[in-house]
Amino acid sequence: MKIAFSPCPNDTFVFHAWVHGRVAGAPALDVTYADIDVTNGLAIGGAGTEVLKVSYAALPWMLEQYALLPCGGALGRGCGPLVLTRDGSSDPAFLAGKRVAVPSDRSTAYLLFRLWADSHVPGGVGEVIVLPFDRIMPAVRDGEIDAGLVIHEARFTYPAYGLTLLADLGAWWELDTGLPIPLGAIVARRSLDREAIAGWVRESVRYAWSHPLESRAYVLSHAQEMDPQVAEAHIKLYVNEFTEELGAEGRNAVRSLLQRAAEREWVPPFDPALLD
Repeated sequence: MKIAFSPCPNDTFVFHAWVHGRVAGAPALDVTYADIDVTNGLAIGGAGTEVLKVSYAALPWMLEQYALLPCGGALGRGCGPLVLTRDGSSDPAFLAGKRVAVPSDRSTAYLLFRLWADSHVPGGVGEVIVLPFDRIMPAVRDGEIDAGLVIHEARFTYPAYGLTLLADLGAWWELDTGLPIPLGAIVARRSLDREAIAGWVRESVRYAWSHPLESRAYVLSHAQEMDPQVAEAHIKLYVNEFTEELGAEGRNAVRSLLQRAAEREWVPPFDPALLD
């Protein structure tokens, strides 16, 4: 079975058991490791991958071909994207007319940023530039852009780049909605046995929790130069009860996010029933 997910610690931790044949009855996986902007494109473009990790914000573009699985994704509290600058500003008005880098123009991070900026940045931001997430902090540090929208382990490492926090979009979302933050989803082609796939994903998650040290070498090999302590903190933050089961609260968070986007016509029209 062809699958695509990011090399980030939460994804490699979740899928380690399945990738390494630890999930009984699950088919062997042919893995593509790719940034979220790439996996969003694979799903939207119908490139043939059967199971993917994508942004929740990208679902309206793919729901006719792919179904949302109720497990394996990234959704939680205290784990949202951050807006960073190098000048120490804490005033959202600083972003008016500025150049801002984002990890994907169809990412949940960018959608949260647009929702937040819509009511916090007078006149709106200037140019939005898509960069791979690992290029954003260096670009802000070096003055190539004015601000950066960051995800993943950047939450733990941005002070080392001399950057400062302008806004925590997850904290804003939680305060505004009372709901957890929907970040990354696992989807599967509608022609497949989605119940079976969800079962294999869930068993892979449970195996990872039961054998936390077994996946360490695999996780760190794909995390590249990441400090092991940062990788562990990353996993603890992004792999949680919603990874095992999205549940009613998780689904409400997804619907709320996409409904707000649809009301502003930022995403294509879609049938909400396809989220079930």
